[in-house]
Amino acid sequence: MSYVVVLLSLFSGCIVSAEYQPTWSSLDLRPLPSWYDEAKVGIFLHWGVFSVPSFGSEWFWDHWQGAKTKEYVDFMKKNYRPNFTYQDFAPDFTGEFYDPEEWARLFNASGAQYVVLTSKHHEGYTLWPSKYSWGWNAMDVGPNRDLLGDLASAIRSHTPHIHFGLYHSLYEWFHPLYLMDKANKFHTQTFVNSKTMPELYELVNSYKPDVVWSDGDWEAEDWYWNSTVFLAWLFNDSPVKDTVVVNDRWGRGIPCHHGSFYTCTDHYNPGVLQPHKWENCMTLDKHSWGYRRNAPATDYISIHDLLTELAMTISCGGNILINTGPTRDGRIAPIMEERLRQLGSWLGINGEAVYKSQPWTHQNDSLTSGVWFTQQEGTVYAIVLSWPRGDVLVLGSVQATPTTHISLLGHPSDLQFKTVKKGLQVALPPMSEVDGQWAWVLKMQGVESPNTIDTPFSM
Repeated sequence: MSYVVVLLSLFSGCIVSAEYQPTWSSLDLRPLPSWYDEAKVGIFLHWGVFSVPSFGSEWFWDHWQGAKTKEYVDFMKKNYRPNFTYQDFAPDFTGEFYDPEEWARLFNASGAQYVVLTSKHHEGYTLWPSKYSWGWNAMDVGPNRDLLGDLASAIRSHTPHIHFGLYHSLYEWFHPLYLMDKANKFHTQTFVNSKTMPELYELVNSYKPDVVWSDGDWEAEDWYWNSTVFLAWLFNDSPVKDTVVVNDRWGRGIPCHHGSFYTCTDHYNPGVLQPHKWENCMTLDKHSWGYRRNAPATDYISIHDLLTELAMTISCGGNILINTGPTRDGRIAPIMEERLRQLGSWLGINGEAVYKSQPWTHQNDSLTSGVWFTQQEGTVYAIVLSWPRGDVLVLGSVQATPTTHISLLGHPSDLQFKTVKKGLQVALPPMSEVDGQWAWVLKMQGVESPNTIDTPFSM
């Protein structure tokens, strides 16, 4: 009987220890939900009132209000009446062409496994009818609809394999309560207690996102934002406690230190394997997160550049979150749509090297530049970003064994290979015989790192 009591006591202790406390040391113990690491590819959507002027980055509109950026001051003087305020843009945020089902179909075609929408950016305007943002939300002014809820429903109805996530800015450029707390050097928490935190709880309970992507944290410490209290509730008691993941932007000094995954800085891509799960949030427009009417085609990255970012990121253990900025009327610009569809066509052929993959012994090849590795269930994949001269690829970080088989995704036949002085030489077919373009993937079974075996093997 005492043996049973001891077992019950131990079991009870395990249950208690599973409750996460509002401390980073406790929150950091939570395992990463497997879906996120397996997904690899996400779509970021920066959409809001800043989509109306769509001139320059949405980041700089706070500077226009403070007359710190001449480019924006001149733009406003030339195109808008005197005394025009940021809030005056909102009625023109109309969304009349917004078709969330069409967006969901595009995301599906892109090969993305999760989507993150800006529920509220730094301007404080919410894309859902928040009771904590009266008169400054998508139901009250502008499109007069729940933009966020409509997209969540469309994705869950038509593409249920895609996880739905939400970006949320902790701070707001113009909110008087936040400006008051800031003037008090954050010794008061009026804004947090009446706006930010109630809003976050409302978002999670109403829309059940699998990603809570926080931002706008850097002006105050995490204790001001009540970050750990919210995260303890999120992981213990929220309706998404078993599936939700969060990033690392929860207060000054927190990025790259705490969170389900680290973003560290925008466009973070370290190029080397990281000890903690991370995400490369990057933009199709080289200069902006939001849509820019005045952006030339050369300001958008090419599909080859996008695949390079993807290869580097997943080889080093990260996910890639690819940002597009919809227009004020609810369209995704054709050039951005093209990039996403190109990505999807590439993943349709080469996705087994991406989804559910893990970093290999080497991240990139020691001899041939532009080759990045992943692995899955004993198979090693080499993502080749440039077709080799003479259709011959030499890999310095791969060695054959008696059981080696090498093929090229998008080509039906096995490839010939041999060990040479510099490494493993692989003969590729003519490029014209291979499905797909922009980057190519070798599928290598029964290979090893040169550091792990003693005797080279030739075929």
